[in-house]
Amino acid sequence: MTAKIHEFLEGMKDAGHTTPKKCYLCQPDQNNDTLIKLNNKLFKPYLKEEQILAAIKKMAAEIAEDYKDETPLFVGVLNGAFMFVADFLKAYQHPCQVSFVRLSSYQGLTSTGIVETLLDVQEDMEGKSVIILEDVVDTGRTLKQLVHLFSQTNVKEFKIAALFYKSEIYNGEYAIDYVGLEIPDNFIVGYGLDYNEMGRNLREVYQLNQADMINLVLFGKPGAGKGTQAGFLKEKYNLKHISTGDVFRYNIKNGTELGNLAKSYIDKGDLVPDEVTIDMLKDEVEKNPEASGFIFDGFPRTAAQAEALDNFLESKDMKVNATIALEADDEVLIARLLERGKSSGRSDDQDESKIRNRFDEYNEKTAPLKAYYEKQGKFHSVNGIGDIAEITERLGKVIDALD
Repeated sequence: MTAKIHEFLEGMKDAGHTTPKKCYLCQPDQNNDTLIKLNNKLFKPYLKEEQILAAIKKMAAEIAEDYKDETPLFVGVLNGAFMFVADFLKAYQHPCQVSFVRLSSYQGLTSTGIVETLLDVQEDMEGKSVIILEDVVDTGRTLKQLVHLFSQTNVKEFKIAALFYKSEIYNGEYAIDYVGLEIPDNFIVGYGLDYNEMGRNLREVYQLNQADMINLVLFGKPGAGKGTQAGFLKEKYNLKHISTGDVFRYNIKNGTELGNLAKSYIDKGDLVPDEVTIDMLKDEVEKNPEASGFIFDGFPRTAAQAEALDNFLESKDMKVNATIALEADDEVLIARLLERGKSSGRSDDQDESKIRNRFDEYNEKTAPLKAYYEKQGKFHSVNGIGDIAEITERLGKVIDALD
């Protein structure tokens, strides 16, 4: 595909047109991989066409061996499986029938969590062996709906064949009978899979390029303006602000599994284990893949938590790009908080001794974190005194200078 694009551009040049300096679809990254741009996202090469076709050929051979004495009905799941079904049928040179069903649970890069049946299977399936051809199995929500559909028919049996299988996030409720390629939980496009209906026609598979993401850890004493600045930064850089306090309150208020688990520790007066907090952050990250990065606020608080965050981000092909501390004189911050306390009603903003205790706790906890990130060359200190716009500009200079 990219070769044809460049061929077209060269033809334009020969005809007297000016060739663009950079093809908007083809951009090399720092590893010299050719990136493609779909809507506002960059994707990098992941699986070549020959790898995909080899996996399909293997699947077809396995199914042919199991159904050599039957005429199975293959049901493709639209829209994503149309290429898979076409190439599978070319490889399956035995008697068979084919039909399609259409389900939907995705918008953009994320699953809505609600699966709709948009096109039902029309054929009489009674007594037939049905094999569902799925492009990708991840959380299992779509699969659950498929099982529900076919459990209401009088088929002889039905099995699941998945070209791509994300085992690390699959809930394991139903067996996957045939697997083409097991892949990690990365967002992929191409070979029938889309991002906002773009990219389905690509013959190879690309994955979302995480290298361009900006992930920040924001530090600051109470009153330093972290919340205010996070609001400006998330708008300017399309970042998602993840406040640990807000995440905890949301999960506990809504009675999520993690919220109930955290509450069980809190009710006993125990500290919530780091792995529970990490799991909450993981959920927030996975719910917002359209973000160009994340601002982590309130986590990590210890070197052990910082290491846990690094490990989690590494598993997603991401990293912390910088930790930024908003620095301000204690007396200035105390005056700010006491003034804020007049309107906020917060008791801990109205008592100077309590404010100083919070500062002491911050200094005690932040010192090892500062050393942890300084060792990685990622710690940055920014003057937090001045007009809000001036402070935002200082933060922007740090972020814009990141590799």
